[in-house]
Amino acid sequence: MRAYDNYKLKESVSNRKPKKHSVAFFERGSWYHRTKSIDGNGKIKYGKKGGFASQKEAEENYWRCLEEFEKSCLSMAERNSGNITLGNYLKIWFEKDFSPLIRNTTRMVMAHMIYDIILKNIQNEIKLSLVNVDYLDALLLQCSKSSPSAGNKCREVLSIAFKHALVEGYIKSNPMPGTRPYKRNKPKITIYNKAEVKQFLLFAKENSWYLEILLALFCGLRKGEILGLKFNDFNTEDETVTIKRQLAANPIIPPESGSKITKYELTERPPKTPNSLRKLKIPKVIIDELVRRKERIENNKAKYKDKYNDFNYISCQENGSPHSMSAFNTALNKLCKKASLPAISVHGLRHMYATILIENGASLSKISALLGHSSINTTFEYYCDISDESDNIKAFLDNTFIPEEEVN
Repeated sequence: MRAYDNYKLKESVSNRKPKKHSVAFFERGSWYHRTKSIDGNGKIKYGKKGGFASQKEAEENYWRCLEEFEKSCLSMAERNSGNITLGNYLKIWFEKDFSPLIRNTTRMVMAHMIYDIILKNIQNEIKLSLVNVDYLDALLLQCSKSSPSAGNKCREVLSIAFKHALVEGYIKSNPMPGTRPYKRNKPKITIYNKAEVKQFLLFAKENSWYLEILLALFCGLRKGEILGLKFNDFNTEDETVTIKRQLAANPIIPPESGSKITKYELTERPPKTPNSLRKLKIPKVIIDELVRRKERIENNKAKYKDKYNDFNYISCQENGSPHSMSAFNTALNKLCKKASLPAISVHGLRHMYATILIENGASLSKISALLGHSSINTTFEYYCDISDESDNIKAFLDNTFIPEEEVN
C-alpha cells in the first residue's frame, strides 16, 4: 500500500484554524516552512521551502501548499481506483506526467488544448475505461469548431494521453487510432511579385531592421534564429553564417494553473531541429549591413557605458538587451503600411525565400537543408503548391545560397 493511501484527510484547509505554535521557522536569513509532496511512485516526500520575507508570508504559503498536497492525495487515490473519469485523468496526466518532460512553449499550447478546448467540450463525463471511438469522435467534432487547427491538435494531445494510459494499465485498449483524422491546416502564404519585392526593399533599406529583413528574405532564417545571432557567428572572409541557437519566449505557467501564463522570459535554446544547425553562404549586401550594424552598436556601447547589456547579439535594443519576440513583426507591419504593400510576417519572408529557390529550380532536398527543416516531407507539405507561381520572382538569388559542410 502506498503512502498516500494511509494519509487521512482532516477538515478542509480553508476551515482550519492555525495552530498555537507557528508552522514557520527562521533559518539562514529568511522564513521557511515544511513541505509534503507525492512522487511518481505514490510516496510522500518531505522537505522545506524558504525565502519568505516574514513569518506571516511563510505561514500563508504553508497552508496553500498543504491544500495542494491534499488535492494530490485525492487525485492519486482516484487515479489508482479504476474510477477515474476522462477529464480528471487528462488533468492529472498533463500536470504530473507530461508537463515535466516538455518545454514551457509546448506546455502552453498543450495546456490551451486541454483546459480551454477539450475539457470545456466534454459534455457527458464518463470513466476513462469506458471511453470508445464514437465518444472520442463526438468530442473531437465539438473541439474542431473552436478553430481551424483545433481538431488536429486536440487529436494529437489525446493520442499522447491515451498511449500513456495504455502503457500504465489504466485502459485495456487504445481507441484513438480508430478516430477520425483531421487535416493539418497549412498557413496562408503571402508572396510578393518582383515589383513588390523591389518596393519592399526600397523602403526596408531605410529601416532600422534592414539587416534582420535581409537575413529572413535572403537566407530564410526563422525569427528566433535571427534574434539569436551573434557577431561571432559570421565569417566575413568565407561569407558564411552559422546557425547555432535561437532566442525564444519562455512562458512561465505555474503548476496547477491550467493554461494561465504569468509572464514570459527570453531564453537561448538550440535550433528548432537537429537539421536547423547549419552553415549558410551569405551575399555581400548582408556583410555590408553587418558592418554598419556593428558600428551602430559600438556607438550605443559608448553612449550607455556600464549600463549597456552586452550579449553580443546583432539584433538588440539600444541598450543591448534583446528585442521582444513580437518586435520584428511589429516593425514589418509598419513598414508594409508605409510601402502600401500587403502585410507580411517574418515567417512570410522565409516562405518567399523558399519560393525564390523553387522558381530557380533548386531541388526539394536542397531547399529543406537551407531552411533547416526536420525532414524533406515538411518542406514538401509547405511548398509543393507554390512551385507553379509564374508571376513571382524569377531571379533573385544565386549559387551563394548553398549550405556549407554540416556543423559538427
